[in-house]
Amino acid sequence: MDWDELRTRIVTAPGDVALGAPALTVALVAAVLALTVPPVWQVLRLAVTLVHELGHALVGLAVGRRFTGFVLRGDMSGHAVTVGPARGPGRVVTTWAGYPAPAVVGAGLVWTAGRGWAAPVLTVVLVVWLVVLVRVRSLLTALVMLVAIALTGALWWWRDDSVQAQVLVATGIVLLVGAWRHLGAVMGSRTRGSDPAVLASLTPLPRAVWTGSFVLVCAAASALAAVEVAAGWR
Repeated sequence: MDWDELRTRIVTAPGDVALGAPALTVALVAAVLALTVPPVWQVLRLAVTLVHELGHALVGLAVGRRFTGFVLRGDMSGHAVTVGPARGPGRVVTTWAGYPAPAVVGAGLVWTAGRGWAAPVLTVVLVVWLVVLVRVRSLLTALVMLVAIALTGALWWWRDDSVQAQVLVATGIVLLVGAWRHLGAVMGSRTRGSDPAVLASLTPLPRAVWTGSFVLVCAAASALAAVEVAAGWR
């Protein structure tokens, strides 16, 4: 593949690719089916967990910690390991980043979908998948990552601006709803190893405050996505 051919799969879409009502309907129906059909949701929950764990990892790297590996488990939980000081702002920010990550990424996908940015976004996602592949620490995690790379790569390679935008919208909605579902689960948990509990042990603030911060971020991300979807219906 020469540079010109590669470039056609990376650059933003020419012209107006704003999603109208018919295309949005397809994306929304796909997202609803993914969220309401139990066997499908049981599989896609792993995608939400994956983004959660990579939220820990990438923010950890951004604040100077070392990302050494991550795992996804059959019960849909996961764990990312970053190495650095046991306490301090870097540890706090890294621990905090997990629960908001799916909502923030989901809103970002919806926001970029109708602006012609699907191709560059998919390029970034594909690069991230390939980079973190070397950090998988279980067979299930490796399988999930290989499936994610295959699906993202196919969507990226056989570029169709409308299809890419629809997939980004549907994926973004699944991540947003998944973020709320995961947050609801942790709000009802008193596990000492949960992120809010760990944050409470690292700071003077109780877990309710940290959970409330997750709610605020998820609400803001959901509002942004709702505005974008509503704009497509006009």
